[in-house]
Amino acid sequence: MMQNISRLLITVTLTSFVSLIAQAQVQQANLQRTIYEKDSLFWKAYNDCDIAVFRKYVSDDVEFYHDKGGITSGIEALAASVENNLCKKPGFRLRRAVVPGTLQIYPLEKNGSVYGAVVSGDHDFFITENGKAEFHSGRAKFTHLWMLGKNEWKMKRIISYDHRPS
Repeated sequence: MMQNISRLLITVTLTSFVSLIAQAQVQQANLQRTIYEKDSLFWKAYNDCDIAVFRKYVSDDVEFYHDKGGITSGIEALAASVENNLCKKPGFRLRRAVVPGTLQIYPLEKNGSVYGAVVSGDHDFFITENGKAEFHSGRAKFTHLWMLGKNEWKMKRIISYDHRPS
């Protein structure tokens, strides 16, 4: 009788443990899918020069650190910089693309609850000028800090560094 109870307790414990692991894996997959989607939509807006959509994914107090261009603080300054420097140049278009296989997403948790995520990888930049064929202009590394607040994911910190020509 005692052996049966022991086996039952071991079975219940193992089943609970496996269930918790499975639940954590599902939560991790959901987080990665959500962050990947938000990050992709942000960069689509950037590439399309859709400043209204671009702004939806960035916190008001965003900080953008660029190893060649310095620091840009706040959504107003960042949106104006993108619009005026990348989107209004006649005959010029810059496109950013993640280097396949380099994107990594890491959850930030406190007491078992996710409050943010770090996204990192490499990205390529392509330029089209005056109707000529698009060309690869360079590669850099990036790190994005996404924060969850009021049930919304917003990018709070953007770091682009190690820029090098193609």
